[in-house]
Amino acid sequence: MIFSDGDHLKEFGGLPVVDWPSAAEQQKKQPTAAPGAAAWRLTAGTWQNEESWPEAFARFAAAVDLREVRAIVVGAWPEAYDDGPGAVVEALLGAREHLTSLRSLFLGDMISEECEISWIHQGDVTPLLTGFPELERLGIRGSVDLELQPVRHESLRELVIQSGGLPAEVVRAVAACDFPALTTLDLWLGTPDYGGDSEIGDLAPIMAGTRLPALRHLGLRNSEIEDEVASALAAAPVVARLDVLDLSMGVLTDDGAVALLGGQPLTHLKALDLHHNYLTAGVAQRLREALEPAGVRLELDKDDAEEDTDEDGSAWRYVAVGE
Repeated sequence: MIFSDGDHLKEFGGLPVVDWPSAAEQQKKQPTAAPGAAAWRLTAGTWQNEESWPEAFARFAAAVDLREVRAIVVGAWPEAYDDGPGAVVEALLGAREHLTSLRSLFLGDMISEECEISWIHQGDVTPLLTGFPELERLGIRGSVDLELQPVRHESLRELVIQSGGLPAEVVRAVAACDFPALTTLDLWLGTPDYGGDSEIGDLAPIMAGTRLPALRHLGLRNSEIEDEVASALAAAPVVARLDVLDLSMGVLTDDGAVALLGGQPLTHLKALDLHHNYLTAGVAQRLREALEPAGVRLELDKDDAEEDTDEDGSAWRYVAVGE
């Protein structure tokens, strides 16, 4: 799942994202996509659509065969900077006996004009996992008041949580879940300024991989502790079975990269994503020389990773996504 601060999701669950129209737009023209041919994005509480999210969903349910719907993208809901998606979750669970084909769900597809990522209020998402046992993809953007209870889910294949600061209790809950089918786990750990207070020990069960036997793509990124993450992964059992390791968007310096290079072999990877980093040219070249001849696709572009300097000369480094 690709996140752009300037645009909404374009694709989700292998389907194009199609906006469900407002009530006024629906009166003029009905969407032409078949219910199962799109990831339907439902938005409410904006200047374009002032109804509640359950009202928008009720129109959607009345117009399409919910039994055919495979993917839903929840966009904005009213006052997301103050209120979580409780009414959204209640509406979805209330329709679960009809949403028999739902396999992909994204909660909080908002851009900055609607609500900054670190202002998006969430809530307890555990009922979505227990209520939809056949769900294969769950994406969440925002982490204020986000809650998750450790669960076992037999079908989930992809879990993505995008945040400017992921609370430690959520990280620990993810680590305590049993996801035997999960192939992709992508956590944006963020910074303490926005609630990202996890420590390296909170990630230990994920790095052990015991509860994630099918994991092939691991993202632990957008983190101020990226050097510690990289150092721990140098000896982490889960790495040996990965195809993709993503440590991008964070404060990765030479210390973390050198530790990663000095640990277990990485030449089995298909891709190592380190874009947005604070590496020197010499260490970046060492990575290329060690991995690219083995066919590893290496992402090293710095993008907007820039240092600020205090009056005493100390450097300030930033994650890619904060506020």
